[in-house]
Amino acid sequence: MSLLYLGILLFLFILAICDLSVGVANDAVNFMSPAVGARAAKFKVVLIVAAIGILVGASASSGMMDIARHGIINPLYYTFDDVICIFLAVSATDIILMDIFNTLGMPTSTTVSMVFGLLGGSSALALSKMMDNAYTYADLINTGKALQVIIGIFLSVAIAFVVGLIVMWIARVIFTFNYKKHLRWSIAIYGGLAITCISYFLLVSGLKGTKLLASVGMTPEWINTHNWEILIYLFVGATILMEILHLLKVNIFRIIVLFGTFSLAMAFAGNDLVNFVGVPLSGLESYIDFTRHGSDGHTYIMSILAAPSTDPLFVSMKPWFLIGSGIVMVLAISMSQKARKVIETNNNLASQQEGEEVFSSSKIARTMVRTVINATSTVDKIIPKKVEAWINTRFNEDESIIPEGATFDLVRASVNLVLSGLLIVVGTSLQLPLSTTYVAFMVGMGSSLADRAWGRETAVYRITGVITVIGGWFITAGAAFILSLCIASINHSAGVFGILIIIGIVIVVIIRNNRAFKKKQSSEDVDLIFRRLVKSHNKQEVWELLSSHVLRMQEDFTESIREIFRNITNGVMHENIRQLRQASHDLEDLKNKWKRYRRKEILGMRKIDYLLAVEKNTWFHLGSNNMTQIIYSLKRMLDPALEHVDNNFSPLSKEVIDEFIPICNDTDLLLESILQMVKSNDFKGSDKTLVEGNALKSRLSQIRHTQQDHLQREENNIRAALLYLNMLDETQELISMMRHLLRAAKRFQQ
Repeated sequence: MSLLYLGILLFLFILAICDLSVGVANDAVNFMSPAVGARAAKFKVVLIVAAIGILVGASASSGMMDIARHGIINPLYYTFDDVICIFLAVSATDIILMDIFNTLGMPTSTTVSMVFGLLGGSSALALSKMMDNAYTYADLINTGKALQVIIGIFLSVAIAFVVGLIVMWIARVIFTFNYKKHLRWSIAIYGGLAITCISYFLLVSGLKGTKLLASVGMTPEWINTHNWEILIYLFVGATILMEILHLLKVNIFRIIVLFGTFSLAMAFAGNDLVNFVGVPLSGLESYIDFTRHGSDGHTYIMSILAAPSTDPLFVSMKPWFLIGSGIVMVLAISMSQKARKVIETNNNLASQQEGEEVFSSSKIARTMVRTVINATSTVDKIIPKKVEAWINTRFNEDESIIPEGATFDLVRASVNLVLSGLLIVVGTSLQLPLSTTYVAFMVGMGSSLADRAWGRETAVYRITGVITVIGGWFITAGAAFILSLCIASINHSAGVFGILIIIGIVIVVIIRNNRAFKKKQSSEDVDLIFRRLVKSHNKQEVWELLSSHVLRMQEDFTESIREIFRNITNGVMHENIRQLRQASHDLEDLKNKWKRYRRKEILGMRKIDYLLAVEKNTWFHLGSNNMTQIIYSLKRMLDPALEHVDNNFSPLSKEVIDEFIPICNDTDLLLESILQMVKSNDFKGSDKTLVEGNALKSRLSQIRHTQQDHLQREENNIRAALLYLNMLDETQELISMMRHLLRAAKRFQQ
């Protein structure tokens, strides 16, 4: 049995390593997004700064928080078997949820995942104990901690967003978008204030209670007693230093952003490390105690977890585990593509410029935007025109200094980092359970709104994104609780067999998510072209990227149209409702995808040379309009067909099907011919294809006239006849539009 426990413990640590890899990928958004979004330095430099912060934070960490030991469960009522079941359930839940969110590119909270995982896992065992004994739920579970986390979610979201909005608005009024013109008298004070906030954040959330500070006499008690003296000395010293550096032509904002990145990374590694290693370390201490004093895992009570750790062996091993965890986190953050995906999601929502919108519109977002527009109109009537005009001059985006490839400037990046650190310090001082993930994200969203990054053209998409992310946080809590409860129940009831099942499920989920992520990345190649296009300022390079983007989109579009047409026609002729529903789903996806890409390509057309744009505009818009009409044509073909088959109406006659099959085959060949020309960017055979398309249109016209005569003279099934006529009409329209698209694609590329 001891070998089984040892195997479970080893698996817990393997899960912890995986959890570190996927968890740091998600939490990287906390401390890297501002620096990456503002291009404060090269990505490798930002990585190095964050890595140093992580290693220092892990090395200087005061150790494991008590939440995994007795923050949720009451160890006096749980046996060794119980806590091992719970810890395995929590680790499995954490890694499954984090990997899912990383694959989706959505930021979430590891703290919430762990706390609610602990709550769910311990609740599963608590329920069984309540049935067998006279215990109450309050005896077995610390419900107050879960309530604190829920309160922390609301506090983090509301406070961080509002404070980010107000402070960023003030900062922008002071510095404007052309901030280099307004640095002479303000940068030293702002820099001093920012460095003071970040340094104090380091003391309170990063280094407070560590041996490093204790060795120089700065104990937690001393820091609490001398708060004001520390702040005053820091501010005066930092202000003088910032003024000197400014006179030496050093970019103060870059220093603030990189120092803030280091501080947040260090505090994250020093405090939030427990989210990843707290559970396996608690399992390790439980195992050490059990092997020394226990005999039966079913009866040995884990009272050792009720108090801070005192075991000499465990205390000596713990720092090395923390340092090792820091190294794993550094490797993960430097190699993880998912970390970059989460950062990208955050920065897309905060972007100052129009570009790729990750999220679609939603009814809630549209209602909120409409309400804000109406409220703004009312406020505009109250504010004096001169004041409004002066404020607008401070928010003149035409003067913005945004580095190439950046989504916002260094002013906003510095505000995001300073405010995130400051709010976490205030929350720590007031003992409010603020989530670092939520604070960092919502400060960024509040500052984006204040910076007028959410214009009328992008607001609904950005707000939908924010609502989606916030909704994901609540889903994390519920999913962690339910999933951990189920896993712990399986572990407890099925024993070794259940544990092996859970291990297998975790492995399968991780493999499937990684495959899905790679597939998603490969499908986003066109988007990668657009991202390069947006970042480029070379008009020739922009044109090359745009023509490549248009060609790839037309290739994907034609391939999708061909597949949808096949599903519609085969679905009708063979009464296959699945094919028709698949066509409906694919057509809706294509429509949404095309709407996004058309907007992107119009933005690209604005960036090319003016004379070239005049030459290409007609063919670009002709091709775009034809693609839109093709979607509508297939929609008009699909809806009656889906209704007909779904209602089990009389099928098409054999004669009609035999007549229609050659048309379908020839249309498919025509689409294949166009697809190959677009794919190879070789339009030498386009004239022949146009002639073939015209001949096919003539055949369709003759068949259609014949069918109209039959409908007038014969007493056949009117509903089926009308359906067939509609399919002939829309097939003819599809061929006509595809001919126009081929001609437009050829002229646009040549």
